[in-house]
Amino acid sequence: MKTVILDIDGTLIDSMGVDPKLYFSSIERVLGPVRLRNLNDYDHVTDSGILGQIIEENGLPSAGELAANVKARFMEGLNRHIEDTGSFPVIDGAVQFIERIRRLTDTRIAIATGCWRESALLKLQTSGFNIDGIPVATSDDSPSRVEIMRSALRMSGSGAGAVTYFGDAEWDQLACRDLGWNFVAVGPRLGGIESFSSIYP
Repeated sequence: MKTVILDIDGTLIDSMGVDPKLYFSSIERVLGPVRLRNLNDYDHVTDSGILGQIIEENGLPSAGELAANVKARFMEGLNRHIEDTGSFPVIDGAVQFIERIRRLTDTRIAIATGCWRESALLKLQTSGFNIDGIPVATSDDSPSRVEIMRSALRMSGSGAGAVTYFGDAEWDQLACRDLGWNFVAVGPRLGGIESFSSIYP
């Protein structure tokens, strides 16, 4: 048995030019003029991980209501963006690749993303992905990317065998190194594949 686990932003859909801008804009609208870091400088580059660190470093109350308000504002912005401009572009061959994996009897598939679950499902479903029956682990499960990825593996079932993760960023690569998983880079950030069409199966 083998397991394939995939990231979303920058891996299945081309959303990294929009998603972080909407995310940080939502944080500033709710929290005010807080001190921010560069994306790579956060301990956990996930929606819940970044927000938790911003709240802590700015001495704000860590009440769940504050985080819920940021999430709600972000979802409003994300829905508005999709309504105004349409769904996010899909990385070439990604939809077909997932369908090919789903048909295999010796390979399991799951998704592990630093997004909140609500935004992850919205982006996938509006971009034409059929994720019925596919486990999806998100930053609602943990602020830690490594733990999110572990959750996706647990959700995929026992006897996972060799695990291959598809991701687009340094934090994906580092997490795979920590977990001992195979890593396939997608997109230009790490000089990865530009299309899933030539990937077997």
